[in-house]
Amino acid sequence: MSVRSQALREPFVRVVKRSGISLRRKAVIRLVAVALALVVDALFIFFVTGLNPLDVYRAMVQGTFSTSMRFSWAMRDLASLLLIGIALAPAFKMRFWNVGAEGQVLMGALATAAVMVYYGGKLPSYLLYAAMLVASLFAGALWGFIPAWFRARFSTNETLFTLMMNYVAIQIVACCVNIWRGQASGLGKLNMKTKAGWFPQILGQRYTINLIVVVLLMVAMYCYLRYSKQGYEISVVGESENTARYAGINVGKVIIRTMILSGALCGLAGFLIVGGRDQTISTGTAGGNGFTAIIVAWLAKFNTFYMALISFLLIFLEKGAAEIASAYNLNDFASDIIAGIILFFILGSEFFVQYRAIFRGRAGREVC
Repeated sequence: MSVRSQALREPFVRVVKRSGISLRRKAVIRLVAVALALVVDALFIFFVTGLNPLDVYRAMVQGTFSTSMRFSWAMRDLASLLLIGIALAPAFKMRFWNVGAEGQVLMGALATAAVMVYYGGKLPSYLLYAAMLVASLFAGALWGFIPAWFRARFSTNETLFTLMMNYVAIQIVACCVNIWRGQASGLGKLNMKTKAGWFPQILGQRYTINLIVVVLLMVAMYCYLRYSKQGYEISVVGESENTARYAGINVGKVIIRTMILSGALCGLAGFLIVGGRDQTISTGTAGGNGFTAIIVAWLAKFNTFYMALISFLLIFLEKGAAEIASAYNLNDFASDIIAGIILFFILGSEFFVQYRAIFRGRAGREVC
């Protein structure tokens, strides 16, 4: 067969997985993606809304950095999102697709609120906090254990199982709220007079404890996944369950143990939200962070330090979209499109980090 015939049979472009890529090149690809996103956003802003793109970008920055209070609120929301991302990391690294973090957070928050409702003012503060913590960890761990056991025992689909358990958790929370408060979708501030169960203020904020806990867990989870025997087993199971069994690893035990850990940390997030941030409980307590944290964990490739950066980016985009809508009287759809375009390009850049495109007849040349 002639060289020309071979060239005609060869596809115009081939996509192949990279064998390796330097940190510098990864950074360049992601920066190019952000630059392109800003250009596309500028075109959208100018031609659709008629606004000055630079003014809109300035408003986005002001949404987080214009005042110390706004930055503080961003850190508060960052703590919740990052902790849930940390909780999902071991499960996702094991290739157990836990999309039930929303329900696990709700159950932890509900257990915390129940302790505050029934024991607030009846126990010394240190015992009340301990009871809230234990209850939240147990509730979240239980909500993680159930789908893990069914997966290990009957090979059920964990994605559907954990997703459905979110709705079960929502209904349980709604039922308990109705019992405690009457026909209402949420409670008022729990123990408003006594403030029993409310976290003490540190540096003028109650959620300072949330930030401290999340930073400690960020370091602990990084070490757990990278250096511990359990972390190694999680990696092996995630790569291949058959290989793990051949190596003598009890796959079912690893799945259950890891999901108990993941659920317990989600429950801990519920404890921190109720005790350190909201001091109340409703069906919207998790605020959708259980789903947003999936993006955080996946983009960071389960590296908890990268998760902190990605979580901050998502919070920044959320606050920026809200500020744009408020400052320029835009509807939420327009402001969300502006933030969504940036996120879309960042997500898309991961393709070029993992793969490269080779054009016909240029085996040595690639795109990105």
